[in-house]
Formats: sequence, structure tokens, C-alpha cells
Amino acid sequence: MSAQEFDDYTRGKTLFYGEEGQSYGVEEYLENRRVIWSFLDGQCKYGEWYEQADQICFIYEDNPNPQCWTFFVDNGRLTALFENAPGATELYEAGNVDQDMVCLGPDVGV
Repeated sequence: MSAQEFDDYTRGKTLFYGEEGQSYGVEEYLENRRVIWSFLDGQCKYGEWYEQADQICFIYEDNPNPQCWTFFVDNGRLTALFENAPGATELYEAGNVDQDMVCLGPDVGV
């Protein structure tokens, strides 16, 4: 997918991703190529994405190293191949997930 195709497909959506039949994470796609990612643990990471060499790369607030993926639509759902370590991770858009994206506040206390 090109950057424009990816943006058109994702902007304004919250997509849940699965890997090998298990829940993996969720990402909310905002305006101006901004995102919020969570591994479904209540901890959310803010970031942004950009296109590089036919890949969509993400940088998050806690990790300045780009994480690059190749995205395509397969059987009507978004599929992502992690390109930093080919063969390591293939995610797919999980349909009909009965969950909400939850971002807990910062840890407080003594």
C-alpha cells in the first residue's frame, strides 16, 4: 500500500490486530499521520507514521527507532508484515472484536 492508500484506509479508525488467532494489539489512526498504539494492556503509546521505500514506518514516544511494515488488503482485511525482522511478525485486522481501546492514566502514588 502506498502512504495515500494506507491513510485512506486507516484514518479515523481504530483497528484491532491479531496474530495466529490471538489478539495482538490495537491502533487508533488520527489526523496528520498520528497514532495511538496499545498491546491491549491499558498502556498506550503515541506516535506517528511515514512512508519509506514502499513501507509504512512508525515512531513511538518511547522508541525512536522506526518500526517498518508492508501493508496490503487480503480478503477484505488489512494485513501487515513486519519488515525490521522479516518472517517475525504478520498481523491481520481482526474483525468483530468485542473490546474497546483502553488507555489508563499515568501511574501515580508514592
